[in-house]
Amino acid sequence: MMKNKVMIVTGAGMGLGLATAKELASRGANLVLVDYNDKVLEEAKAAIAKEYPAVKIISVVADVSNEEAVKNYVNEAVKAFGTIDGLYNNAGIEGKQASITEYDVNVFKKVIDINLMGVYYGLRYVIPVMQKQKYGRIVNAASVGGIRGVLNQMPYVASKHAVSGMSKNAALEYGRDGVLTNAIAPGAILTPMVAEAFREVNPADPKAAESEYAQRNPTKRLGQPHEVAKLVAFLLSDDNGYINGQTIAIDGGESNMYGNS
Repeated sequence: MMKNKVMIVTGAGMGLGLATAKELASRGANLVLVDYNDKVLEEAKAAIAKEYPAVKIISVVADVSNEEAVKNYVNEAVKAFGTIDGLYNNAGIEGKQASITEYDVNVFKKVIDINLMGVYYGLRYVIPVMQKQKYGRIVNAASVGGIRGVLNQMPYVASKHAVSGMSKNAALEYGRDGVLTNAIAPGAILTPMVAEAFREVNPADPKAAESEYAQRNPTKRLGQPHEVAKLVAFLLSDDNGYINGQTIAIDGGESNMYGNS
């Protein structure tokens, strides 16, 4: 159980962030929910509070690509709870699908700002709090795009490889302080972002694109958000005492396949 542990979840309004926030609440953790979309953030907060009324929750609207906004959500967490036990550095975007030579440079920069710098800022401002208390658990959201290539998604792949690398460095630098840092590499998990990707692939019939993609997976299905949430919750808990600096794939085994087909 995680009773009275304080957990920050970025990108908490939907998808893997929301699923993980619910899982953490079910284990008794108090929550700091962060998202740039105030509407979905408040809906998520209300839904979790209704299901888990004993859990203390604050919400902070923040664009994680803005350093001051990240500093603020960390300060708000400390002000509300006095401590930060865990951070799920989850906020991210996919960008667009285009070849390397045709990719929109402004979109490329936005993907890097959110997926790479947003994670870095989270580490930069949460780690000092954890150092003082000689304890902390951090999970950064990489992707299978952080351990292999993905066609037509260069900035996403570059940013997620960077997340994996930053997780390794944080593990090396702060493990001595009782701060364990890992990354997860989800494959095709059926979140709103993945559903949007299928709409881009086949606007006329996104479900057909989804089914076709699922057939490539050894399990012949897509993953579900709650499955990822359970992995994240374990890595953020005291049950994880010695996993540090790892990027853990949760993709049904697909990343073990040769090539992209």
